[in-house]
Amino acid sequence: MSETGRLFVVAGPSGAGKDTLISKVMKAGGVHLSVSATTRKAREGEEDGRDYRFLTDEEFDRLVEQGAFLEWKEVYGNRYGTLREEVDEAIASGKDVILEIDVKGALDVKAKAPEARLIFVMPPTMDELETRLRGRKADTEEEIEVRMETAPWEIEKGRNEFDHLIVNDDVERAARELARVMGR
Repeated sequence: MSETGRLFVVAGPSGAGKDTLISKVMKAGGVHLSVSATTRKAREGEEDGRDYRFLTDEEFDRLVEQGAFLEWKEVYGNRYGTLREEVDEAIASGKDVILEIDVKGALDVKAKAPEARLIFVMPPTMDELETRLRGRKADTEEEIEVRMETAPWEIEKGRNEFDHLIVNDDVERAARELARVMGR
């Protein structure tokens, strides 16, 4: 690990398997996963501070006004953001930081922090992506449709504007590739 940590941004379509790959890399230690703030309601089993920092609209607005976010966006009717202070503190302490955010947010981070390495996780096929979205039973039919409509744009950005592209067709292989890209 260097004196200061490095910033890695992992993005891709919903259902591509970002969480799974990141959790495998996290097991090796020495990496800090930034916890995004959101205005969406917690899903069953999610915990404030572990999965997300669940905020009210008013709290989120206050933080936006204070310039507390490295990036933030409205996604599928809810707002999500990365708190700048948490990322800066972890990097300054020598930890590598992973941000798991949407594609637009990743591009915003790259604009503000050019040293960030953007890693795009892609599903093997669009059919597989839809199967994964339906299988997790976390989204309404309308949400799945929106996510599937958005995926081609996300994939195009991933191919053209990210530093690394990982096709998640085999979880173990893809996790090894993510670790390799991060120098682990």
